[in-house]
Amino acid sequence: MADADTRVVVQPDKPALAEHVANRFVGLLAQLTQLSRPVHVSLTGGSMGIAVLEATAAHPWRDNIDWSLVHLWWSDERFVPRGDAERNAGQARAALIDRIAIPAENVHEPAAADDGVTLDEAATAYADELARFASSEERRFPAFDVCFLGVGPDGHVASLFPDRGEVAVTDAVVLPVRDSPKPPPERVTFTRPVINASARVWMVLAGADKASALGLVMAGASYASVPAAGAYGTEQTIVFTDAAAAAEVPDDLIDPD
Repeated sequence: MADADTRVVVQPDKPALAEHVANRFVGLLAQLTQLSRPVHVSLTGGSMGIAVLEATAAHPWRDNIDWSLVHLWWSDERFVPRGDAERNAGQARAALIDRIAIPAENVHEPAAADDGVTLDEAATAYADELARFASSEERRFPAFDVCFLGVGPDGHVASLFPDRGEVAVTDAVVLPVRDSPKPPPERVTFTRPVINASARVWMVLAGADKASALGLVMAGASYASVPAAGAYGTEQTIVFTDAAAAAEVPDDLIDPD
């Protein structure tokens, strides 16, 4: 079931959506980094995920953030060569990372297909890296301050696709994904427990092709069939969307603010 406190925030179109989310993101990071503690953020790919990062890079308050305290991760990554245009991390570097004063060691990028490792080894290495920042003995990964997620037309998040074995795994942190229904076929992904341990889960989606998936999420569809319905944070869950994607969401579920 979707979390009962999930809020839907609607903007008129994709550019307004990217700007709104970037405003929220920059404000949150400025606030959190004032606490002088590490801040862990899980990024996502996709057109809206990257648009948010581009808007963040262009934000006038960008340099109010102490980027030395921010650690960037990815909820999933395509296992392709490092220079491949499909790679989420490469797109994020061009959109934001290469334009901010963040230490290289704070960018935790999963291994690439040309790094001399197998897909299984890449997943294990990423899990080991997450464990270096474990939030507790029970949780061998950081509790993310914010976890961004895109949502596919089929309702997938990260590389957790409907009606596949990965969606049910709770005893691992990172999984290798083979024969992905969406190309490229090989990926690494967070499991659901990692996503749901995040303080804030922010799903960002736009376009009429996402309307059915969002409608199912808000109707409480099963997690196995619509993985986005099972994504929520411990403190806050927000779906940021445009008017086209929100077409099937009842008005009473849309945040008036």
